[in-house]
Amino acid sequence: MFYWREESSRVRWAVTDRLGGTSTGEFESLNLGGHVGDDPTAVEENRLRVATSMGLSRDRLLFLDQCHGREVLVADGPWPPGSPPPADGVVTAEPGLGLAVLVADCTPVLLADPDAGVVGAVHAGRPGMTAGIVGVAVERMRDLGARDIAAVVGPSVCGRCYEVPEKMRAESARVAPESATVSWTGTPAIDVAAGVVSQLRAGGVSVQWLPGCAREERDLYSYRRDGRTGRFAGVVALDVA
Repeated sequence: MFYWREESSRVRWAVTDRLGGTSTGEFESLNLGGHVGDDPTAVEENRLRVATSMGLSRDRLLFLDQCHGREVLVADGPWPPGSPPPADGVVTAEPGLGLAVLVADCTPVLLADPDAGVVGAVHAGRPGMTAGIVGVAVERMRDLGARDIAAVVGPSVCGRCYEVPEKMRAESARVAPESATVSWTGTPAIDVAAGVVSQLRAGGVSVQWLPGCAREERDLYSYRRDGRTGRFAGVVALDVA
């Protein structure tokens, strides 16, 4: 169920894999994405399993309606019944609340200041990285009192596997020069995670960058590898003091 998991201080961190769920077919097995065509009942059961494994009730594991933007919300409790709000990041100072972002090549970014009691989660694809969503999330956390923020940057499609047109690479490089790279075949490519890491460090955030490429790791979902597929998640939660 977990590609990586850690508990430290007051914070629980996790990145899921695609194992240990109930979905079938292209979505086998722990698909957490409700927008990809999977059976909604299976998705909800998968989300419940992750919530339980994180020590949370299902309503306290928050997902977003992700839209490749730079909107970052502040959560102070479970979302109202119905569809989750549109955004690509969420932060909270509410103990016992889990924040999740879904990915299948994009970069999951988990943020925490345990001493201040503030956590955040960001979905950073290429559009989000170039729009500066990571910096927005850090600002929102500091508005809530965070001072010493640490980040875990989860696995995503690596630069060697993310071939793009030259114009797109140049646009990315103008925002984060570290993101410009070449693919396995020497064509223009973008390393979104490298760009995210550079933005975090420039903002005074310490970084733990997890190894692994979503396209190369068969235990992770990858849109670039498989097309129609599921989503894995980065999850962070602040324990009740």
